[in-house]
Amino acid sequence: MRIGFESKRIFHNKTGLGNYARGIVSGLSYYFPNNAYYLYNPKITNKTLFNVNNTNVFECFPKGSFSKIFYNYWRQKGVVKDLIEDKINIYHGLSGELPLGLKKNNIKSIVTIHDLIFMRYPNLYSLFDRKIHYLKFKKAATNADKIIAISEQTKKDIVQFLKINPDKITVIYQSCQDVFKQTYTIEEKEKVAFKFKLPEQFILNVGTIETRKNALLIVKAIKNCETKLVLIGKKTKYADEIEEYVLQNKLNDKVRIINGLSSVELAIVYQLATIFVYPSIFEGFGIPVIEALYSKVPVITNKYGVFPEAGGPNSIYIDPENVTELEQQINFLLASPALRKEIADSGFNFVQRFNDDNIAKQYNNVYINL
Repeated sequence: MRIGFESKRIFHNKTGLGNYARGIVSGLSYYFPNNAYYLYNPKITNKTLFNVNNTNVFECFPKGSFSKIFYNYWRQKGVVKDLIEDKINIYHGLSGELPLGLKKNNIKSIVTIHDLIFMRYPNLYSLFDRKIHYLKFKKAATNADKIIAISEQTKKDIVQFLKINPDKITVIYQSCQDVFKQTYTIEEKEKVAFKFKLPEQFILNVGTIETRKNALLIVKAIKNCETKLVLIGKKTKYADEIEEYVLQNKLNDKVRIINGLSSVELAIVYQLATIFVYPSIFEGFGIPVIEALYSKVPVITNKYGVFPEAGGPNSIYIDPENVTELEQQINFLLASPALRKEIADSGFNFVQRFNDDNIAKQYNNVYINL
């Protein structure tokens, strides 16, 4: 098969959707090398986030001065001419978008939809952003031959909010970067712990520090716990709210916010953590939960929505608005190293279903069936 991918985020996005897209192409090219994978990149970048091998993975740029200048138009329509030239059988939009003109040129199409948070929680988005997102996702979902949802929760949302037939949607979960699946030496761990002044025992939370991620709940929960909290993520205005609470409650020595870690450093911090707490209100999937499970850290997360899909049967689940419940569960785990190990080992066994070979096989089967 000759498969084309909308690849803006593969080459330009360091996290999130970029990691998802790179993982898919890497897995497919390795486990199914007989296919040819064409990555349609709208513009050159000086960052090296992904290396093509020019054996079965090829990077494709706009052709002609008009397409190079108006590369967004190329992404939305002009790229179809290139797909025809490259004899593409299937085009996969990896982040909710598809160009116009695929059907009339007999090119099969797939679109991945990660979440519809902008519809479930409209107060978190401007009216303009909501309108643009809705039009983009609705058009792609309607026109695609197949939709990939990254969780059962996202599939339900696609059916509910976009009014799409569920038979058109296949759920394929995500994995995470390989660095979270590695084992690091004591020396490597000591180096990272020293660099970031990490306490010997700590609760970890990872993700953009924004309202939806709900990190303030953890700060409140550990107020009377014999432990410390490390928050890792990009700050937003919500981080100011957290810092104000920390200041008012004299928790400066118990809460640390850090940023700017490399992927390897972040993976090591996961492995140093005592407990991973992720009380996010809503996610399309919740990759940090997967990262924690691969890191053999016991997880406490939201009992609603997608989180049980990501956390499996042995993680601990709480009401994301109940500070007391979270405090009790943290103390429960802190008091029992044996239980922490049991939960971590069970979580590690569960998370193997998200390995790259399994996910690549599912994508290849969707392409074959289409």
